[in-house]
Amino acid sequence: MTAKIIAVCNQKGGTGKTTVSMQLAGSLARRGGRVMVVDADPQGTATRWAATAPDDRAFPAVVMGLSAAGGKLHREVRKLVGDYDYIVIDCPPAADSPVPQSALLVADLALVPIIPSPPDLWAAVGIRHIIENAGDINEGLRSRLVVNMCQSTAIAKDALEILPEFGAEVCEAKLRLRTAYRQSAIDGQSVHAGGARASAAVEEVEALTSEVLTILNPAAGRRRGASGPRG
Repeated sequence: MTAKIIAVCNQKGGTGKTTVSMQLAGSLARRGGRVMVVDADPQGTATRWAATAPDDRAFPAVVMGLSAAGGKLHREVRKLVGDYDYIVIDCPPAADSPVPQSALLVADLALVPIIPSPPDLWAAVGIRHIIENAGDINEGLRSRLVVNMCQSTAIAKDALEILPEFGAEVCEAKLRLRTAYRQSAIDGQSVHAGGARASAAVEEVEALTSEVLTILNPAAGRRRGASGPRG
């Protein structure tokens, strides 16, 4: 089986790319998938995240650092597609690196985490152009904006209302600003390990996972979404 490849990218930092990557990877793994996270960011946040897990509760997906591959990342990822069901690439900011452009050459889906605020909306325009350029070569590439760290404020509400004007599709599932997401990074896990206190965050991640599966494979998305996570 050839892995489905998901590139998590944005023009700027601080939008929660690693959070989306690790939560999505953890959820896919809990549903029985063989999952790898490619940590393509020189900061190595995904690698450190997984390394904090205790020995008896390892992060459920494999995490591999490949930031040194630079603009040749797509070549390295192609070597891995036969070993996994899903490969999630945690990209560095596109403004600082050629890595996102390389990742998009092999990705089936680009997820763009975006905080509902004016600066992040402006940055979304830049990454949209990068995705469009990659799509000229990778004709099967699809993309979605993922609203992250969403809050119930007037600014956030206004930003969400104008998102459709940016010419990019937006995931229905949204991740809110919750302590459970920060705590899961400290624990080296996804939010699924957080117990009852993380139940709202788990619901959000599961909704995003089901939506991603539907985008990648509509029949599989409906089937797995109905059955729920394993474990």
